[in-house]
Amino acid sequence: MIDPASEIGGRVDARLRQELVAWLVTVAADGTPVPTPVWFHWDGATLLVYSQPDKPKLRHIAGNPHAALALRTDVRGGALAVITGDAAVDYDAPRADRLPEYVGKYGAEIAHLGSDPARFAAEYSVPIRIRPTRLRAW
Repeated sequence: MIDPASEIGGRVDARLRQELVAWLVTVAADGTPVPTPVWFHWDGATLLVYSQPDKPKLRHIAGNPHAALALRTDVRGGALAVITGDAAVDYDAPRADRLPEYVGKYGAEIAHLGSDPARFAAEYSVPIRIRPTRLRAW
């Protein structure tokens, strides 16, 4: 879906591996799009987000799996990267503290919150897997 061998795909792939925050957009029961800043892991095929239990995004996904993940743009609105796809809770995914790439990417941020990877994984215990179906980027 995101071809790292292509110019745009390579740029988006690199950003997904490096950027810390993206906006996850889910759809509320009344059809309202709801953006939420999230940390995420890109494995080259799917996106993985960890959520606290009982958050609205989980109810939204249960009712409507369509979701989008948007990266920040530059100050003029360039460098656009919006990935749309289907999201679902994935209880087969590893805990956040058992995913070395996730801990490597967010370890300093977790420490900045006054936590450690094990406590973070216990608090953000619901893995959401997003399977991309479309990329809009330039």
